[in-house]
Amino acid sequence: MDSLRRQIEKQVHSLTGAALGVLDLDQPRGDVGLFGPQSMVWEVHADFTSMMVGGVSALLLQMLHPLALAGVWDHSTFRQDMIGRLRRTSLFIAGTTYGGRQDAEQLIEKVRTIHLQVVGNAPDGRPYAASDPQLLTWVHVSEVSQFLEGYLRYVDPQLTLAEQDRYYREVALTAERLGAQDVPTSRQAIADYLERMRPQLLCDERTREVVRLLYAAPVPSMLAKPFGKLMMQAGVDLLPDWASDLLGERQPDWRRPLIRASVRRTATLLRWAVSNSAAQRARRRLT
Repeated sequence: MDSLRRQIEKQVHSLTGAALGVLDLDQPRGDVGLFGPQSMVWEVHADFTSMMVGGVSALLLQMLHPLALAGVWDHSTFRQDMIGRLRRTSLFIAGTTYGGRQDAEQLIEKVRTIHLQVVGNAPDGRPYAASDPQLLTWVHVSEVSQFLEGYLRYVDPQLTLAEQDRYYREVALTAERLGAQDVPTSRQAIADYLERMRPQLLCDERTREVVRLLYAAPVPSMLAKPFGKLMMQAGVDLLPDWASDLLGERQPDWRRPLIRASVRRTATLLRWAVSNSAAQRARRRLT
C-alpha cells in the first residue's frame, strides 16, 4: 500500500508547482505568510482535487473575455506547454497562499513584472494590457469564484455565507497586490460583478480552440490520463449554466451526478495518498 500511495503522490506532485522545485514551503520556520493557518484562504485552497476542478473551470470562464483570451493567446506558451503552464499557475497559488511572506511577495512582484510585457491588440482591434486593473479583476474573480465553488461542491457544502464572504475578503489581497481595482469581496458582490460582465463575454473560434486543447491536454503519464479527462468534465460541470451554454459545452443532466460521484471517489483516494501537499508543509512549518 505504501508503494501505491507514493506512486499516486508522485503523479499529483508532477502536475503542481512542486515539480518545479523552486519554492521551499518548509521555511522560514514560524512565518505565517500573507494569510496564516486560521484564514479561509488556507482552508479553501488545501484540497488538490477541488482546486484542480476549480482551476479548469476558472480558465474556461476567463477565456470568455476577449481581451483576457488575447493576452494568453499572444503571449503564453500554454498551447505548446500546457503542463508547464499548470505548474507555474499552481506555484503562484501555492506560494501566495502557503509560502512565507517574502516568497509570496516575490512571486507577486515577478508576475507584476511579466504583466507589464503582455500588451497588444485583440482581433477586434481593441488594445489590451495584462496590467490593466479591470482585466486583473476579471481574471481574479473568475479564478477565486470557481475555487470556492469547487470547495463547496467537493469538500464542504455547508460552508456558511459569512465564511464564504471572509474567503473573498481575504483573497482579494493577492489581486490588489497584483494591481486589480474595485475587487468584489463578498459572494453577492461576486455574483453582481459576473452578471455585469456577461455582455462583454463571447465564445469565438479561439475560445473553442482553447476548449479543444484542454480536452486533448497531455498528461505526465498514462495513469493520469483518466484523471485529466475527469477534471475537464468536472470543470465544465462546475461552470455557471450561462457560461457552459455560451461555450456550447453544457453537460447533460444525466451525466452530472456520474461526474460528481467520480470526482468524490477520486478526491478520497488522493486525500489518502498525499501527505506532503503545500498546505501540509506550511502547517508543519508553523509547528
